[in-house]
Amino acid sequence: MFTDVKTASRTIAALPDSTRSDVLRTLARLIVSRSDAILAANSRDLARMPSSSPLCDRLRLTPSRLQAIAADILNVASLPSPVGEEIERRTLPNGILLRRVRVPFGVIGVIYEARPNVTFDVFSLCLKSGNACVLKGGKDAEETNLEAISIIHESLAAHGISPAAALMLPATHEATAAMLGAVGFIDVCIPRGGRSLIDFVRNNARIPVIETGAGVVHAYFDREADIHMGRDIILNAKTRRVSVCNALDTLLIHRDRLADLPALCAPLADKNVVIHADPESLAILSSAAYPAHLLTPALPADWDREWMDYSMGLRTVSSLSEAISHIARHGSGHSECIITSSPASAARFQAEVDAACVYVNAPTGFTDGAQFGLGAEIGISTQKLGPRGPMGLREITTTRYLLTGNGQTRE
Repeated sequence: MFTDVKTASRTIAALPDSTRSDVLRTLARLIVSRSDAILAANSRDLARMPSSSPLCDRLRLTPSRLQAIAADILNVASLPSPVGEEIERRTLPNGILLRRVRVPFGVIGVIYEARPNVTFDVFSLCLKSGNACVLKGGKDAEETNLEAISIIHESLAAHGISPAAALMLPATHEATAAMLGAVGFIDVCIPRGGRSLIDFVRNNARIPVIETGAGVVHAYFDREADIHMGRDIILNAKTRRVSVCNALDTLLIHRDRLADLPALCAPLADKNVVIHADPESLAILSSAAYPAHLLTPALPADWDREWMDYSMGLRTVSSLSEAISHIARHGSGHSECIITSSPASAARFQAEVDAACVYVNAPTGFTDGAQFGLGAEIGISTQKLGPRGPMGLREITTTRYLLTGNGQTRE
């Protein structure tokens, strides 16, 4: 089955960009016109998942979310393709012209969990960048993904392109093993999901891997910080969408600002956010009548938790240095934020915090390919080798040297 995808990848790479964009425009129209079928499949998937699961929000599609997916695909279609972009040109001393250009990887494999929107995101980015794709969704979203791949194949067929350009694997462990061992057929694998999935892929893959996704995300409320700005940023970072990887997991607060903690956290109580607090902050919130059923002492393991729910860690620190040290020990290299009115503190935080995205006075929820102007994202890389941060079209291409001579020979 992988042989057909590899063959299709060469066809995709050779297509005019206008054709690839036309396929995506067709797909966007079909998503809207077939929304009832997609939502019906999604409802069947949701019916099998416990309503209390934090993954429900990731799995759930709605008419407005489908409209947003279609809009993102149209945005990708309108972007300039990176394929063929010349990033270096020079003439060597021997007269040979050297050019370095962007080219597709070939076949990109993506393993993901209960996020059916990823099916559309990955296909649109891969096609626009000249890549074929192998998709391996989770069992939780199986029916939604099958409906999605059917529409994708219809879009390809409408333009005379083989459906092998987008392969959906069964939601089985055997399919995962086959993907991770597809040496010579899949050029790179990108896992999107929690830490256990990413660790499994990294430890078992025989093909190159780009790590993405797992986020243990912090916001540090500095000694010099505006309380109104801090309250809004913390609320937005934690509760906009709790199940996404850029959501806030741990709030760090300078000890000199503990008196402001009740005001900072009051909006969180309205959203029923459970706060796992260290002794100092727990005492402050308890005395300030933060709802007792939403307060609990923090455990050591809580500092390493990606909550993906209406829960949050809270720890008191004595300095910016201590905040940076805490992030260094417990962060995942995804997204970190400082709330401060001190330019010096902001500059130091951005210089010393080792993460793909480091924010000053803005919530970490902006770590998103669409928000960065990339159209969409295939994932958020937390590694240092290769792409880092949200990966759009350029990040899923590689480069090739093209050399043109005039009969030169080497001594």
